[in-house]
Amino acid sequence: MNVFFQTWPWYISGFIIGLIMLSLLYFGKSFGMSSNLRSMCAMIGAGNKVSFFDFDWKSQRWNLVVVVGAILGGFVAVNFMSDPSNVTINPKTIDALAQLGLDAPNGQLMPSLLFGNDNFLTLKNLAILLAGGILVGFGARYAGGCTSGHAISGLSNLQLPSLKAVIGFFIGGLIMVHLLFPLIF
Repeated sequence: MNVFFQTWPWYISGFIIGLIMLSLLYFGKSFGMSSNLRSMCAMIGAGNKVSFFDFDWKSQRWNLVVVVGAILGGFVAVNFMSDPSNVTINPKTIDALAQLGLDAPNGQLMPSLLFGNDNFLTLKNLAILLAGGILVGFGARYAGGCTSGHAISGLSNLQLPSLKAVIGFFIGGLIMVHLLFPLIF
């Protein structure tokens, strides 16, 4: 039972993800989290006003179950399966955080100064979250899918647009971390 309370090596997690992708290919399905927003908008009737949302969302019910599972899985993992002694952070990362004025996460995956509940109380952080959410939503629509859809599903199907999107995601992430993050915080 201890295996569930420890982080899994990449080769175990990757193998399981590969099996899931094979089963999705077998059943003719494609995976992506951002496509669920379209399904949810169609469910509540947005298709009556915008043609983009006018489609048979019931064919995507299985993907909505993935969202519910991700939410429940995250809740269970954080509240019942978190073991702070299991989190090991590279000393270079701790030094880089210190240079930005952030304390080490101390047994957490993320620094509470950036990701704690208190951050929802400041106008600056709310503006950053809102702007980031809009940019991610626009980027996912512009790229034809989100990181999980392109990096997991698209690359598994050997789609060239997904490879281009994933390269763009990494370049954008590097620009954010090395150029924009120090300016914002």
